[in-house]
Amino acid sequence: MNKQTLTAAACLCAALYAQPAETSDTISLREVEVVSNRASEKTPVAFTDINRKQIEKVNTGRDVPFLLSMAPSVVFTSDAGAGVGYSSMSVRGTDATRINVTINGVPVNDAESHRVYWVNMPDLASSLRDIQIQRGAGTSTNGAGAFGASVNMLTSAPSTDPYATVSASYGSYNTHKETITAGTGLLGDHWTAEARISNIGSDGYIDRATSNLWSYLGQVAYQNGGTTLRLIAFGGKEETYMAWDYASKEEMEKYGRRYNPCGKYTDSDGKTAFYPDQKDNYIQHNAQLHFGQAIGDRWRLNAALHYTSGRGYYRQYKTDRTLSEYGLAPFFDAEGTKVKKSDLIRLKHDNNDFGGGSLAANYSYGRLDITLGAAANNYSADHFGQVEWVRNYIGALDPQQQYYDNTSNKFDFNTFARANVDIDRHFSAFADMQYRHINYRLDGSNDNYDYAADGMQDMNYRERYNFFNPKAGVSYYDGRHSRAFASWSVAHKEPTRSNFTDGDPAHKPTAERLFDYELGYTFSHRIFSVGVNLYYMDYKDQLVLTGQLSDTGNPLSVNVPHSYRTGIELQGALKPCRWFDWQLNATLSRNRIKDFTEYIYEDGWTNPISRYVGSTPIAFSPSFILNNAFNFSVAGFDASLQSHYVSKQYMTNAHCEEDVLDAYFVTDLFAGYTFRNFIGLKELRVGINVNNLFNEKYESNGYAGAGYYTDKAGEKVIYRYAGYAAQAPTNVLATITLKL
Repeated sequence: MNKQTLTAAACLCAALYAQPAETSDTISLREVEVVSNRASEKTPVAFTDINRKQIEKVNTGRDVPFLLSMAPSVVFTSDAGAGVGYSSMSVRGTDATRINVTINGVPVNDAESHRVYWVNMPDLASSLRDIQIQRGAGTSTNGAGAFGASVNMLTSAPSTDPYATVSASYGSYNTHKETITAGTGLLGDHWTAEARISNIGSDGYIDRATSNLWSYLGQVAYQNGGTTLRLIAFGGKEETYMAWDYASKEEMEKYGRRYNPCGKYTDSDGKTAFYPDQKDNYIQHNAQLHFGQAIGDRWRLNAALHYTSGRGYYRQYKTDRTLSEYGLAPFFDAEGTKVKKSDLIRLKHDNNDFGGGSLAANYSYGRLDITLGAAANNYSADHFGQVEWVRNYIGALDPQQQYYDNTSNKFDFNTFARANVDIDRHFSAFADMQYRHINYRLDGSNDNYDYAADGMQDMNYRERYNFFNPKAGVSYYDGRHSRAFASWSVAHKEPTRSNFTDGDPAHKPTAERLFDYELGYTFSHRIFSVGVNLYYMDYKDQLVLTGQLSDTGNPLSVNVPHSYRTGIELQGALKPCRWFDWQLNATLSRNRIKDFTEYIYEDGWTNPISRYVGSTPIAFSPSFILNNAFNFSVAGFDASLQSHYVSKQYMTNAHCEEDVLDAYFVTDLFAGYTFRNFIGLKELRVGINVNNLFNEKYESNGYAGAGYYTDKAGEKVIYRYAGYAAQAPTNVLATITLKL
């Protein structure tokens, strides 16, 4: 740890002299441009662009959050420990449910959970043109989750030249990726067609955390003068063994860091076993139709229709479960003993449909740039559970028996107006006003058993939200070196599905509100660039876990009146010669809930007591994040040494040292050589990635909780428990890419 601390300190000191400026490299092609949610140099927003070349160098099959991990304030985690399978990211400490993600302007976040399940879109990076990360409230966008950061992705632009690419990777933990991409080039002066198919697999670092992922993308594009039309279809199929229960430190010491408690049970011989089919299965298909029309030299019209279909379930082995909680009657065994609890296998299904459309008109002339837009989306889902098997059950058991079934519907409409006015050659003013309406309905029986009602918890929610999200700011841009901005923004966020389903009528969640204040400056030069961004994110009624439980025993997210995130983001780059550059960014922050009270239950679920904490760090919000990269490029050879430092994180809001993720410092090496015009190929690239080069033993995610018991003296003794997502030690992945 001493070495890591010294390295991090040295890098931070260097940041004072060389901060990377944020770039906005984009490709200008006459195609459907989704610009309504994009920031530019004149937009008073903190943003980072990642272009296609940067994506290609690190795209070896790991999920998109890993590809973004070098961006300022981003922290990446992987359940399986090796970057394939379920993964997630945070920005400035804001979790995945508060990060809005769009593809070509179409919302990707699940309308109910507000999460993005990247495992449902494997190898999406192979079809991306670029990615823009906006930190803070950002510009008006579509969908849920725009409450701290936004990730805007554009798929690859149609190619006018025919091409074919074959790529393959293989490495540690039997991790592999195979991708084939091809395009027709321009046909008949107007048409292009392209397609990709990919397979990714891994055994995972964590025991049994296997992944088998398939994906595809196809697009047909038409262009004629100022008219563009593009039909895009993409999707994925995943089968992933569960690794999200995590292991305690005691279990790691006993069984090793790769221990996976998911699927654990005791067989008929009294031996420990693991259920082999404890897997998540999901298929998702997406379709987008984009239309663009130039009207004269000043107007541009963009319209889009989209539809997403998701069908999936996961299977779990559950031990010693109360049968009545699953709609099953107790039974008498061979000895005549009444059996109320038994092991069982359950399936939980989620079938959903999401569709909608958007329209945006842009006017640009002289000093004025105005965009008007609107979007409407509708989501419907059927959630139900089945009991597939019960150990030693005597009686009628329908393998398709449902023990809960509920439906949901969510309608989301927004309209916005945005204007940027050049005050003079360098200064511009920005205003953005969005109105958003949500109508959310939940009906049926929940998967939580209500003992008071002697049945599954009944759900009958009707919620409506109306949000007004204004944004304003000023920018300075001299067209060459300097960019500065100041902005003020308001954002609102509705509760997620689990805030309702895990709650009760006495703890009805309300919407959250954010006031975001940003101030930034960057200076770019041919040899070096520096940048600084200051932010203060003031939350009202943020939903956080307090330790409280609902009347059905589930953790409650409670609205806390006051909380905030404030920090400074430093960035820099140095390019002293053509073959070497150094990039660096660091975030120092303070993230707090004011006047926090923790609730602790006896034996985990009865007789709660409270513990006043006061001002407390927000869970999973590191106070210091550092990214450092040394990049080399000579002739056909290129290499990058990338390091990430993340300070310690509390896993609860109780400010307890027992509930901490330790700080970690991880370095990855990427190296490759590109042969051009090689034996009939346009390009042949071979590469190798060495992840976690210095074999750091670390955990990047986890959970924690608390309970108490009363000792013989009548004193209440508090105990705490935690699970940790162990990440892989040094591991290697080799790649080869052929471009025809």
